[in-house]
Amino acid sequence: MSKKRWYAALAILLAAALTVTACGPKKTEEVTKVRIGEVTRSIFYAPEYVAIAKGFFKEQGLEVDLTTTSGGDKTMTTLLSGGIDVALVGSETSIYVQQQGSGDPVINFAQLTQTDGTFLVARKPQTGTFDWNTLKGKTFLGQRKGGMPQMAGEFTLKKHGINPQKDLNLIQNVDFANIPTAFASGTGEYVQLFEPQATVIEKEGKGYVIASFGVESGRLPYTVFMAKKSFIDKNTNTIQKFTNAVQKAQNWVQTASVDEITDTIASFFQDTDKQIIQGVVKRYKDQGSFATDGIIDEQEWNNLQDVMEAAGELKQRADYKALVNNQFAEKAKQSVK
Repeated sequence: MSKKRWYAALAILLAAALTVTACGPKKTEEVTKVRIGEVTRSIFYAPEYVAIAKGFFKEQGLEVDLTTTSGGDKTMTTLLSGGIDVALVGSETSIYVQQQGSGDPVINFAQLTQTDGTFLVARKPQTGTFDWNTLKGKTFLGQRKGGMPQMAGEFTLKKHGINPQKDLNLIQNVDFANIPTAFASGTGEYVQLFEPQATVIEKEGKGYVIASFGVESGRLPYTVFMAKKSFIDKNTNTIQKFTNAVQKAQNWVQTASVDEITDTIASFFQDTDKQIIQGVVKRYKDQGSFATDGIIDEQEWNNLQDVMEAAGELKQRADYKALVNNQFAEKAKQSVK
């Protein structure tokens, strides 16, 4: 090979090498794992499942490990002990932690639902506008004492001039998971139920939804993503990415149809009939239960404490600024489309 040809061959080899280098596999972005503990598996939390199913967390470089931690007390215990990084639970739990004098407060940073998620179910259908005074003297199967559903329920009853302890035969000793079964088997004339149990009982002809505690008790930070202050301080970038993904899911849920939302979250409820999921999504969407953004409004926070105070579960009112950090939700609302 002549010297001229040798140089030409070398030039081709060098060009090829540069091409491979330029077009070769890019360095993979670092993925951050976030462990979420949700208080229960519920269609009420549809935007959370949308964020997972549609890859919105993944787009932010987050790998989500979702666990159902079953109950507010257990969820908060798991968060405080470091078993999870982020909790999806009622914001009242952060107030309970503060009341116990925690040195590392739990901070609410992104709201997911903005109303109570329970409904009043009667054994017989109602005609016309429901008169809450009908409940007086009746046997009412309520929710667990101290929990947000029970507090929202009592707040609503008192708003309508009903003293739950004096005007009703109030039953509160049935475990949360067994309340629908107890009502279906004949306990109580009225019951306060979450979805999808309320819709299931309707479809079975064993009861009828006649009112919404979510509508009656008003807007409040009912279910919120929260984390220990120490975790947020050390992982501000991760919390921002997390909130961005939630906001994108919230935006999508607001514009998507009931059928689209149902198809997206159905894999999280494989034992639930698709028509049930559709009915529940529609009910929550129609009454505005899904928050449009993660910002926790101070007026809603105060309404939450009014509800807790009426139920006798609040030792003293909690400082909004001490337990709420809206900086991540505000930034996400402005930047995420």
